[in-house]
Amino acid sequence: MHDIRAVRTDAAAFDAAMARRGMEPQSAAILALDEARRAAIALTEGVQAKRNALSREIGAAMKRGDKAEADRLKAEVAATVAEAEGAEVDAKEAAVTEALSVLPNILDPEVPEGRDEADNVVIHTHGEPARPNFEPKQHFELGEALGLMDFAAATKLAGSRFTVLRGALARLERALGQWMLTLHTDQHGYTETAVPYLVNAATMHGTGQLPKFEEDLFKTTDGRYLIPTAEVPLTNLARDEIQPEAALPLRFTALSPSFRSEAGSAGRDTRGMLRQHQFSKVELVSITRPEESDAEHERMTQCAEAVLTALGLTWRRIFLCAGDTGFSAARTYDLEVWLPGQQAWREISSCSNCRDFQARRMKARYRRGKDNVLVHTLNGSGVAVGRALIAVMETHQQEDGSILIPEVLRPWMGGLERISAG
Repeated sequence: MHDIRAVRTDAAAFDAAMARRGMEPQSAAILALDEARRAAIALTEGVQAKRNALSREIGAAMKRGDKAEADRLKAEVAATVAEAEGAEVDAKEAAVTEALSVLPNILDPEVPEGRDEADNVVIHTHGEPARPNFEPKQHFELGEALGLMDFAAATKLAGSRFTVLRGALARLERALGQWMLTLHTDQHGYTETAVPYLVNAATMHGTGQLPKFEEDLFKTTDGRYLIPTAEVPLTNLARDEIQPEAALPLRFTALSPSFRSEAGSAGRDTRGMLRQHQFSKVELVSITRPEESDAEHERMTQCAEAVLTALGLTWRRIFLCAGDTGFSAARTYDLEVWLPGQQAWREISSCSNCRDFQARRMKARYRRGKDNVLVHTLNGSGVAVGRALIAVMETHQQEDGSILIPEVLRPWMGGLERISAG
């Protein structure tokens, strides 16, 4: 969320920042709400001062036995209280907060200009797109031919955008998640964390899913939400907390299911596992001092890249343009893998520096000397398990339809080197 003081200080700069997001000027409406709030506070404070003065006068009147004057002053106090109640300070505070909470983060100056993913910038590429001497299949063709990927059964059980995996493919998905989690904890310095998969509205608000993106979430009948990513509970561990400076950076990782309604995705990626209502993901979250967050962003992205390299995948890093950068992010790197079956690059990880945008919403701070300072928060996929499974299947497929298992996963597969039919 934004600091109202920054809007007051330079409204033109704030409007220019929103314009980079493709938005109309916002400052005039926000400052009008803020002025009404400040006027209400001033009125309330003035009324309180008047009430205090009248109370002293009532005491003096009672002391000298002037009941009539005391009664008159009490009536004036009652009228003064009614005046303060009419100021509606809480409602005006809420109006300012709501107006600010639906506006996206201010983009880093280095973020490329652009309207959508067509304007994203390739930073570097690792490896060359595989072009085998046979016609490669897509993951769902491979999985169905192996008899280990069943979309019909999933549709019967839950509807579209779900998958049932069996046998070696189910184990391969499990192996991917466990191996990634171990890599990030043992080699990359993240603390393994088991988190709730259901969270309250305050937790969703803290990372920016609410109020703007409620339609993308699954909500339970008791007002809780299924997490769209473990970023939500992991980042909110810092909510309403003041960390000792020496404890930073905090680095958390979790392997969890993610649940997304995929609102607005009708007709997109309807075949296969690319866009699911439920999928597993290894999430990375960092809580840092402001001056360390850019270096932490690079570090986090490299941790995700190490996963893709170890799996023998071809990948590239993308710097998202202004029009494609997510709501809470100041800057984002996407990692894309080459899928030979699709003959296309597809996103497998997104690593974002949110600066103090989420921290202000969460009141997440650390102690610096005598001051409490907002932390910076970062999050990234390390990586999406389902998409890693797709990439491994398509990249390491053989002409006979079998799939070679990357060496790093073989210990997690009981030594199995290849998944074959039968």
